[in-house]
Amino acid sequence: MNCPSCSSPDSKVIDSRPSDKSSIRRRRECLNCGKRFTTYEIIEATPMFVTKKDGSKEIFDKNKIAAGVRRACYKRPVTEEAISALTTEIENELVNSLRDEITTAEIGNMVMEKLRKIDEVSYVRFASVYREFKDIETFLEELRGLCTGRKKKK
Repeated sequence: MNCPSCSSPDSKVIDSRPSDKSSIRRRRECLNCGKRFTTYEIIEATPMFVTKKDGSKEIFDKNKIAAGVRRACYKRPVTEEAISALTTEIENELVNSLRDEITTAEIGNMVMEKLRKIDEVSYVRFASVYREFKDIETFLEELRGLCTGRKKKK
């Protein structure tokens, strides 16, 4: 960091403290002119890429997950807070995995797993679009699996 007064690149850190969750405030003193100044350091997150079914890649966007979940939960008793918590939980899991690339299939499975616990009808709606059910029999198999899973829980 260059001194704002004399442009010298040499300075020493006098004090460091967290500014917020993602930055650090540092008080510095220029070794050339003695002036003090403040700098802020932020963590630069590396983007995560999503590999789509057609092989193309794009930057991960949790808003796309939220939009898909909202469509599945339309007119269902699922709050916006629950949808936000679900998408944040998925985003955190992906960030904590330290991977720089993930497939839409993996994201879809994560969404279905979490959505199934929140609302079964929304889960079936999401699964019907995500798994691209080709006919009614495939759809019924998913429903049977859902009913079988419910009986095992009791």
